[in-house]
Amino acid sequence: MKQTDGKRRMRIAVIADTHNRLPDEVADAIAGADEIWHLGDVCNTETLALLQSLGPPVSAVRGNCDPHRLAPDTLKLRRGARTFYLVHEPPGLVPDGAAFALHGHTHVPRDETCGGVRYLNPGSVGKANHGAPASYAWLTLEEGCEPLWKVITLATDRRS
Repeated sequence: MKQTDGKRRMRIAVIADTHNRLPDEVADAIAGADEIWHLGDVCNTETLALLQSLGPPVSAVRGNCDPHRLAPDTLKLRRGARTFYLVHEPPGLVPDGAAFALHGHTHVPRDETCGGVRYLNPGSVGKANHGAPASYAWLTLEEGCEPLWKVITLATDRRS
């Protein structure tokens, strides 16, 4: 976390469902993140290697279109005082202690609280569908503040 105004702050780029497509505009933007979280369906090792070459640490989970050994099925990450559960498909159950569940798979952005858990989905950066445009998100964590979730819609249509 970076120190700003006496508070620690972290910006995490959250992407999902690249399906072998990482637009240059997204790669350029997320290279400035403190961390990158990929919520599955990277689809090949080359795309994961490209993400890792951008500089920030990358945490990824395996999606239903990913090779078996590409990444773990789930991750439970602690950042500051909060615990985040990363998974590809929308979870039925969230592990104890996780107040945030981040998932992909639907290709549709989401920010919804159910049963005390905040569910977040950045949409699909590489293959939008269901009427949603291609997108990714920023998760900003700052000491003493609620996490800020901002979905970024890409200007070009990537439905294919």
